Amino acid sequence: MDRGPISTARPGLSYDQIAQILADIALQAGPAIMRVYERGDPGARLKHDRSPVCEADELAEQVILNSLSVRLPQWRVIAEESASRGVIPVCGRGFLLVDPLDGTKEFLDRNGEFTVNIALIVDGTPRAGAVYAPALGKLWFGGEHAYACEAIPGAALPPMAEWRELHVRPVPSREVVALTSRSHLEADTERLLAALPVTERRAIGSSVKFCLIAEALADFYPRFGPTMEWDVAAGEAVLRAAGGQVLSPDGEPLCYGKKSEGYRSGSFIAWGGIAPQRAAEYLGASSKATAKVH
Repeated sequence: MDRGPISTARPGLSYDQIAQILADIALQAGPAIMRVYERGDPGARLKHDRSPVCEADELAEQVILNSLSVRLPQWRVIAEESASRGVIPVCGRGFLLVDPLDGTKEFLDRNGEFTVNIALIVDGTPRAGAVYAPALGKLWFGGEHAYACEAIPGAALPPMAEWRELHVRPVPSREVVALTSRSHLEADTERLLAALPVTERRAIGSSVKFCLIAEALADFYPRFGPTMEWDVAAGEAVLRAAGGQVLSPDGEPLCYGKKSEGYRSGSFIAWGGIAPQRAAEYLGASSKATAKVH
């Protein structure tokens, strides 16, 4: 992992500093989301792709876009709700990806497992990101290093003394903890879980799953099915900074910025402390998922 400053950033900004800016902006989107969450009617409807959207998505996105235009104006932004309306800027080697409310179904179900996701992509890879769960009061962010802290919606980023540095846990030969999507559980996921020494599985919503792996509270998260780049990028940035990795079912790194594919990300597996060879062994145990990990 490249841990140095990047030429496309403002002079002197490292990935850690960019992650802190993204974390602070994610916090500022929290009040708009929680105001809608706490009222009776969230203004929900279906978009053209049949996915749900509500007023909180749109309000949070506007807060984030406004803040990014002031604090990180050198990068173009691809944001989910703007993209759904056809507003997709031409981006260079560096750009920002925004999902203002990941886990809209969880938001509408009122289980608290929804997040704000913001990530910086450079040369097709998430280099800094922030994931904020305002209903849970939890914030995760990472660039060169990964951190977590408690955070109140709308408050400033807590001081460094309140951050916990994150590292994925070494995976034991047995007692593997798997995470699955609360809203999506595909047959390929079931087959993979059945082939591995999984002793505990937990269904969680949104990008919280990446962050729990980064916190050494779980070992892997498979997602076989359609995803979008803004669903995955911020969580991958945090997990990478904690020592984990996100790979395709073929064992290849994900690539971001695929405009010709409509910014679709596809299937992936988020791994904690599993070495690449170990990941290949695990995937090789399933007839439906064979890795070619280098």
